[in-house]
Amino acid sequence: MESLEIAGNMIAPGKTAQLEIPVARLYTDTEIHIPVYVVRSRVDGPNVFVTAAIHGDELNGIEIVRRLINRKLKLQKGSLIAVPIVNVYGVLNQSRYLPDRRDLNRSFPGSAKSSLAGRVAHLLMQEVISKCHYGIDLHTGAIHRSNLPQIRADLADPETLEMAKAFGVAALLHSNTRDGSLRQAATEFGAKTLLYEAGEALRFDEFSIRAGVSGVLNVLAYLDMVKKRKQKVPLDPCVTDQSAWLRAPCSGIVRDLKKLGDIIKKNEVLAEIGDPTGQVLERVVASRSGIIIGKQNIPLVQEGEAMYHIAFYKEPGEVTEHMEQLHDVLLPDDEYTLG
Repeated sequence: MESLEIAGNMIAPGKTAQLEIPVARLYTDTEIHIPVYVVRSRVDGPNVFVTAAIHGDELNGIEIVRRLINRKLKLQKGSLIAVPIVNVYGVLNQSRYLPDRRDLNRSFPGSAKSSLAGRVAHLLMQEVISKCHYGIDLHTGAIHRSNLPQIRADLADPETLEMAKAFGVAALLHSNTRDGSLRQAATEFGAKTLLYEAGEALRFDEFSIRAGVSGVLNVLAYLDMVKKRKQKVPLDPCVTDQSAWLRAPCSGIVRDLKKLGDIIKKNEVLAEIGDPTGQVLERVVASRSGIIIGKQNIPLVQEGEAMYHIAFYKEPGEVTEHMEQLHDVLLPDDEYTLG
């Protein structure tokens, strides 16, 4: 088993290292670094990356990685490369984007001579992703939008599907990779990758964080990198390749009638949109039965704006049942049980 090189640092088998990958400099001549934490077993095995804050306003993933690091994991085999903050610029500015207003998750694999976003993407690919066999990329909903804990991945690939099931959340969505995304670039490099979506931008959500920590550990256990964990309740997640956003039929002030995780039926009213005097202008009606896996939180809406992300399952009630099981498993313990 050979040493692993990251940013000029050699990490020998059995060692743990905290590194910094130099990125660029601010106007103040302050150097920006991407923090990286590496833990290695003495036994040969897969290399797994866990990345967070590709979008600088998505903070849940940072806390998930922090808690994983604080566990001081002892691996049975292989290596874990954890990157708590990829888009350091975005986190500094509490912004989804880089200073050039580019979306880092549309800039992979990048190049050393392209835009700032492309250079950061290229650096991450060269120093971390290209050295891994598997990966988990941690995300949240956008600003003023929340996502139910869910895994998005190429579920047509049998091994990726088993990894997704092992993660242990109730909802799995088959999702084709997007051009320029980390997941697409990692997959093309041969690293089978899961994307975890949960919570809202610029907010910590304790349940989403705990589910993320538990999910990463479950995947490491599936890969035999850590000891298998005893689960109080076995989960059989629901899989779908169909979802859609319901959009606002008019502009106005929103009165929500449904919340994240609710089962909805075709033709059911999800919200009322009214004017400032209280008159109802339009009602948002479900076009199909399903479950709400994403939702806008701000009670103001423009015509055509996405309001509810609905996933369509054969038995949507199973997702809600599994979510309740997850709450029972993850939330009764004290705050730092998974930390």
